[in-house]
Amino acid sequence: MKLINIGFGNMVNAGRLVAVVSPDSAPIKRVIKEARDQGRLIDASYGRSTRAVLIMDSDHVILSALQPETVAGRASGPAGPDAKAAEEEA
Repeated sequence: MKLINIGFGNMVNAGRLVAVVSPDSAPIKRVIKEARDQGRLIDASYGRSTRAVLIMDSDHVILSALQPETVAGRASGPAGPDAKAAEEEA
């Protein structure tokens, strides 16, 4: 199980992540509203503006203050000085 940091020390399971999208479009705003109404919304933005919406395979919707590109980069693989060593081992 790989955990992704989505900001403020919050983590999600990368294997259960379906999509990372921007919250700006009307359809995503509807998804957020429906999830809130049904009790499936998790607000991990700590009161900051929502920049990424994470859709999970359990139909939960998670709000994050990080940019979608940042979350996607963290989900795609390791980063930093050890990333090259990890790629060479694979």
